[in-house]
Amino acid sequence: MVLRASPRRERLQRELGENIERWRRVNGLSATELADRAAVTRETLRAVEAGTGAPRLDSVLAILIALGIAEPVVDATNPYNSETARVRIDDILRQAGEP
Repeated sequence: MVLRASPRRERLQRELGENIERWRRVNGLSATELADRAAVTRETLRAVEAGTGAPRLDSVLAILIALGIAEPVVDATNPYNSETARVRIDDILRQAGEP
């Protein structure tokens, strides 16, 4: 559980929820259908789409999988997909290999 409020975190959580709702609608799914496909409660899906509460990571991933967008979301967090991070990772790995 996050112990302090962050306006930025709250905004991002709300935006993620809105995007998930948009993907649900693009896929022509009702909230009940998506909740059933993801094996989460309708209340959990409602909280995720509203950007409220503290849903478990496995619930969010189940929703993303049911929407068919889990891989791109996970890939977006891969530091090797960022040129800046890739350079830093390569430097760190090189330094770790030096005696």
